[in-house]
Amino acid sequence: MRLYCQSRFQALRRPTSEVKIGSVGVGGNNPIRVQSMTTSLTQDVAASVAQCIRLAEAGCEIVRLTAPNKDAAKALKDIRAGFTAAGFGEIPLVADIHFLPSAAMVAIEHVEKVRVNPGNYADKKKFAVKEYTDAEYDNELQRLHEAFTPLVKRAKELGRVLRIGTNHGSLSDRIMNRYGDSPLGMVESALEFMRIADDHGFRDIVVSMKASNTKVMIEAYRLAVARMDEAGFNYPLHLGVTEAGDGEDARIKSAIGIGALLYDGLGDTIRVSLTEDPWYEVPVAKDLADRAHALWEKSATLPAIEREPETVNPYEYRRRDVGPVEFGADCPINALEPPRVIAPSYRPLAEHAQITKDVLAAHKKLKDARIEGLLVRVEQETDLIHLLGLQKTLAPSIKVLVAEVSDAVSAEALDAFDWNDRCGWMLVKRFGAGDAAKLEQYLSLAQKHGVLLAVDADAATVSTLADKLAGQANVVHTLSTPDASTHAAGAIRALGDVLLKKDLRGPLWLRMRPDFEILKEEGFGRALLEAAMFTGPAFADGFGDLISVDTVDDLALSTNLAYNILQGARMRTVKTEYVACPSCGRTLFDLQEVTGRIKARTGHLKGVTIAVMGCIVNGPGEMADADFGYVGGAPAKINLYVGKECVKVNIPEAEALDRLVDLIKEHGKWVDPKPEEVEA
Repeated sequence: MRLYCQSRFQALRRPTSEVKIGSVGVGGNNPIRVQSMTTSLTQDVAASVAQCIRLAEAGCEIVRLTAPNKDAAKALKDIRAGFTAAGFGEIPLVADIHFLPSAAMVAIEHVEKVRVNPGNYADKKKFAVKEYTDAEYDNELQRLHEAFTPLVKRAKELGRVLRIGTNHGSLSDRIMNRYGDSPLGMVESALEFMRIADDHGFRDIVVSMKASNTKVMIEAYRLAVARMDEAGFNYPLHLGVTEAGDGEDARIKSAIGIGALLYDGLGDTIRVSLTEDPWYEVPVAKDLADRAHALWEKSATLPAIEREPETVNPYEYRRRDVGPVEFGADCPINALEPPRVIAPSYRPLAEHAQITKDVLAAHKKLKDARIEGLLVRVEQETDLIHLLGLQKTLAPSIKVLVAEVSDAVSAEALDAFDWNDRCGWMLVKRFGAGDAAKLEQYLSLAQKHGVLLAVDADAATVSTLADKLAGQANVVHTLSTPDASTHAAGAIRALGDVLLKKDLRGPLWLRMRPDFEILKEEGFGRALLEAAMFTGPAFADGFGDLISVDTVDDLALSTNLAYNILQGARMRTVKTEYVACPSCGRTLFDLQEVTGRIKARTGHLKGVTIAVMGCIVNGPGEMADADFGYVGGAPAKINLYVGKECVKVNIPEAEALDRLVDLIKEHGKWVDPKPEEVEA
């Protein structure tokens, strides 16, 4: 299969055809377009126009509204007129269609673009299990052709654009039975519609592959591009992680999924889906777009990198086999264990008493999100005395003290150090291609004293020194400075590929370093997006056994961000996971308010995934890996799910949260909150 991007080491933008959504170009040489979606009832024309205006004023370049029925689709005419009269005629409107082709045929008359979901456009999901013969499958495709063709023809006549927007949670039974609930199924679902459009010579198309699981989402987009290239389609991509939720978690999850694709040069328009008022989505999307353009502009000035084919299969997630390595007492590192969290302290070691206070304060604040490895800098040999003092006061609060040693500290001084076993130890040392003797010295030192050695070296260096590293059981690999010819994610990919090819089993530590930042900015929000974007490609490729965010100098913030990234990447669960859709005109209850109440009641349930869905359009499907679901079934009525199975129907909204808790208790996943958790 063809590679899905021009380079996995340089951010070279994927060439796409331009489509004109009204006067706004998407794809081609156009900048990444930022879009969002109204949450008002579409039939409420005044409220919808007001939201469109507020989104436009926030910087939204494309505005989407739901049209679940013909009445909502008809209202789009007046919304378009009102929005234009307010001075925003150049900003295109998009109608979001799911089940009803008849609504799409009305909407196409009034707006510049219509989004159709191939999983439920002309299909009603029944979760039916059926083996289709080839003849039966062809008959299904013919039925689909007849249902979709009128919209394609009308869009062509009017000069409209169609988005073929696959959702992981709403694949048709036909697709599910032949391809499974998989990225391949998502891609095949969209290709069915692309081929129909192509039969009519229609190519004003945008494509999306959304999922709430970032691994599934990344894999689906990669596979979609490869399959589209084989078919001769170069349609622009609309990027987004669906049902991301709210707050910091949602921003992290979106940056992981969207950022991983932007690093590969993919993406022409972005929507960040938040369970918040829609205008809060716009600045996050703009921030991601700015970082992408900075990456792409830098890569365009660099000479092309020639590399051998990678060992990683980018279309199938498989975590790299590592270790086993003991990262302190009862803290193993291997392919079955979650990545371990290291937090950096930027205080001089002479302030070891205050460092201890910082760690204990962070643990009190974070509770279960513990610092497993504390990173400190040993700048001079006198720091070793303070390092020992820190170890005495801090053990056993942490698993491992990670000492990054400067060249001012001799190997002889390290050899004489008291490497006792009150806690685990890891040395961090930078190596170059000509440092074979130095590496041997430190490997011997680490082996003699039973400590881990983090080898800070790029892919070329590790390849050169591979014979020295082969068979070493106490080595961790990391990278603090990328090669100037690539980007941070590409440097980690190259290092991981060398580890695979040379069969070096040492764990890989992902360090978000200042050198890896795309845009030099201040603030925690900057660090959050940068770190999530950087780690997304690595985790999607199966790399990453330890993580640290070295760009945040607050221990609690750095540690919490690392854990939240791991949870957003589906690598480690330390708290309740929420799959919550963004509000839209289909939502049957106040999604923000209800999600807040559910979080307040269930936020202490670690390892439990709860889906909060405003309606049934994507609910049952997007809850594929959720333990429990709270779904709007009708106005003021809630349906409760266990996995994909609806177990309680039409519960009055006033009772629904209590019934959800009862359901969690019935399935043995409830624990009573501790007093401090109730207070929080």
